[in-house]
Amino acid sequence: MLSARSAFRSGGALGAILLLAGAPALEAQNRLTLPRGSVIIVRTATPLESSSARVGQTFDANILDSVRVDGYTVIPAGSRIRGIIRTVQPATRQQSGVMEVAFDRLTLADGTAIPITGRLTSTDSAERRQIESRADQRVVLVGGRGGIGAAIAGAGSGSGQTSGLLAALGSLLSEAQDVRVPAGTALAVQLEQQLVLNRRGLRRTDASTIYTDAERIREAQRALTRLNYYRGVADGELSYATQRALIEYQIDRNIAATGNLDGRTAQLLGLSLDITGGGSVVLTAEQAANMRRNSQSLVARERQVLGISTLGQLNTRRTYAETDLELWFALSAFADNASLYEQVVRTSGTTDGAMLSGRALVNAARRVDAAMTRTNASAALRNSWSMIRTQLAEIER
Repeated sequence: MLSARSAFRSGGALGAILLLAGAPALEAQNRLTLPRGSVIIVRTATPLESSSARVGQTFDANILDSVRVDGYTVIPAGSRIRGIIRTVQPATRQQSGVMEVAFDRLTLADGTAIPITGRLTSTDSAERRQIESRADQRVVLVGGRGGIGAAIAGAGSGSGQTSGLLAALGSLLSEAQDVRVPAGTALAVQLEQQLVLNRRGLRRTDASTIYTDAERIREAQRALTRLNYYRGVADGELSYATQRALIEYQIDRNIAATGNLDGRTAQLLGLSLDITGGGSVVLTAEQAANMRRNSQSLVARERQVLGISTLGQLNTRRTYAETDLELWFALSAFADNASLYEQVVRTSGTTDGAMLSGRALVNAARRVDAAMTRTNASAALRNSWSMIRTQLAEIER
């Protein structure tokens, strides 16, 4: 029979073994998977030009918005992705420059480097629809096809040779201009393989949270089926067909067409999700546009009440109070800010940035509130402003 001390020692050793055995399970619980096909928005840290770039050259692109999976941060803001130039052809007098890039490394904000396999896709909805029309597209930058001097064109899979790529592009090369991508340009990186990452921080769901669990995917598939976007089986798998259906739905709803089942898309589909992010809400593009129209209408109405022309000319036969002009200025500033907020919601790749823009818009609204208290505004004006304030209530709360 074991002595008490021997039993204690044996028990201690057994406990250590159990702790060690439990470590992999605990580590697995702290890891989440970013699915194949997920899209991450980045911004280039340096300019890219087909006239000077070389095959094998690398460049960095910054991740400005934290990437969350099922509410947990897996890629914190401040991380970066390394791009590598796979194909480059400078412009000639007859044809535009072409550049093909891939992405091979993720470096987290703490310096941890993780190999990835990623390809370029588009941040533009129309281009994304074209790219997703086939599963085997080669996506390249073509000079002279966009405002930044570069645009994305799906060139088909074809041959891996540059000659085959140029032949596939055909008339798209007619501008005879080089690819010029300035630093700070938004690019969309699509993962070609799943990425397993450690989760960080407390659970926080918001409009950009990517949902990956099978039940959520299955709910989305059912909703997309009812809306005639998806015709497959509701199996909970984030398949190519499911991602394509999500992209089509996102394009039609005028939100970022990433193919991710993010919080905003899930909300529009009617899934029961908490996307308030601890009090931070981003309005949909339609809600932002409605608020912008209402605020512009309010400014125009107040200008008519004050007898001010569209060119800003005051009525010389009228005596103005300082508080009246203060309110008009505050309303005009809010309308301008509402227009900026709509642009951010429609085009920004950073949900955190959109949330901060919402707070700035609320501050602009508070200046109108203050000006309203110092003047004898009409009941009609107060009622109209109250409707706008109601729209802002979710952001403010």
